[in-house]
Amino acid sequence: METRRIALVTGAGSGIGKAIALALMGEGYAVALAGRRPEPLEQVAQAGRELGGEALVVPTDVSDRQAVDALFDAIRRQYGRLDLLFNNAGVFAHSVSLEELEFEEWQRAVDINLTGAFLCTQGAFRLMRDQNPRGGRIINNGSISAHAPRPNAVSYTATKHAITGLTKQTSLDGRKYDIACGQIDIGNAASDMTSIMSRGVPQADGSTRPEPRMDVQHVAKAFLYMASLPLEANVQFMTVMATKMPFIGRG
Repeated sequence: METRRIALVTGAGSGIGKAIALALMGEGYAVALAGRRPEPLEQVAQAGRELGGEALVVPTDVSDRQAVDALFDAIRRQYGRLDLLFNNAGVFAHSVSLEELEFEEWQRAVDINLTGAFLCTQGAFRLMRDQNPRGGRIINNGSISAHAPRPNAVSYTATKHAITGLTKQTSLDGRKYDIACGQIDIGNAASDMTSIMSRGVPQADGSTRPEPRMDVQHVAKAFLYMASLPLEANVQFMTVMATKMPFIGRG
């Protein structure tokens, strides 16, 4: 009898995290749902259970080391192992010129987008390293901004470039523990966070224009492919984006 696979999704209460958590539950995973707000997590858990899935709700601020430790303690107690981590939790700062960004907003983006991903990766390493069978997979949510910046987005752009470094280091350091790590770079998936793109966002030429978006289910399907591979194979980087969004040629 095949053992149920265990996944952890951060930022699981909405948007991309929600779509992927539900897709994983639909594929038979038990999914630990992490996020700052309990109510959306409970709603995702209920929707997943209606699909026949299993969910563990663990409200967590990933920028808080003690909260992340408690998250992994809960997973260890409930399941005893972890097969897949999706580092997805992230925030945007206000769209302002670099010199106008408040330090507190910069720090918040670094704490959540980068430090949060590191803390969860560290927790996953410690669990995946010691479990039997050993190993697992980590997938980081990069962004198109991990390749090219948008105007007035210094904290998001800098942290997403840093995620690429984290992905590469995780891939290297994870080899000895049979831990694979890849990154999915997403451009303009339709969610509440990207609704402003339909109304118009700043462009590199100084104009403001609407941008095309794509159904978030396309992201979920791409993610499931990455997650489905055996640990001997890995998608190191994948970009999935709205075909006509201004990415190639921007910046």
